[in-house]
Amino acid sequence: MRQWTVDAFASQPFKGNGACVVEPLDAWPEAGWMQALAAENNQAETAFLLKTTDPARFALRWFTPLLEVPLCGHATLAAGHVLLRELGTDTDLLTFDTRSGPLTLHRSVTGYEMDFPAQPPVQIDPPEGLVDALGAHPVEVWMSSYLVALFDSEDAVRALSPDLAALNAVASGATGGRGNVGVAALADPGSDVDVVDRFFAPGSGIPEDPATGSLHCILSPLFAQKLGRSTVRFLQAYPGRGGDIECEHRGDRVLLRGQAVTVVESRLRLTV
Repeated sequence: MRQWTVDAFASQPFKGNGACVVEPLDAWPEAGWMQALAAENNQAETAFLLKTTDPARFALRWFTPLLEVPLCGHATLAAGHVLLRELGTDTDLLTFDTRSGPLTLHRSVTGYEMDFPAQPPVQIDPPEGLVDALGAHPVEVWMSSYLVALFDSEDAVRALSPDLAALNAVASGATGGRGNVGVAALADPGSDVDVVDRFFAPGSGIPEDPATGSLHCILSPLFAQKLGRSTVRFLQAYPGRGGDIECEHRGDRVLLRGQAVTVVESRLRLTV
């Protein structure tokens, strides 16, 4: 089997977020086998594709090094990029059947556009221990599938160095799910983006994620409302990498736009 490593939400290598994509399969392997390969790859996600009778439709699953997740944007982008650019799938529109329902990826002139479910958050009081775990005072706290802490400046977001174990405990207790926290602020005046954000995901086995589609399913409706327009440009400011994600909020859906670059093609000396 072949496998590709793709930098997603990036226009050049070594930016954005890396994901491994395994060549499409005829049948699902055991979940434990897929989890073991994801741990071996040690990327934020490994994407597994299952063929269907429709050459433009695939089942899709995502595994971090620690667990299977219900939604992943950058690995979906990576999977679509592999199918269209590396394997030459003859279509401009792919459909993926996932635990989060059907997701589509459209090839455009400038990159790719994905159609994902919106996950609008609700504002809450800061959970006990969040300020200490972050090491800073957010100006607002919101909750959806992840906690989101908003700050009053881009510098405050970039300077964060949270206690990840404490953050995991606080966030998992507040959401009843994984201990993951997004942080965001309006970008500095004159920037070519609207919002700067980061994503700490210790509950998924990832200390900090470089570019996260699922986070922006929460941030997109939030900042569309705050800015009074549907399209918002985000920079996920992971130190040394960073990912560029343009989002358009459309009711109960979010369009995520970005680019991807293949950096590795490999062959697995494995059997399923």
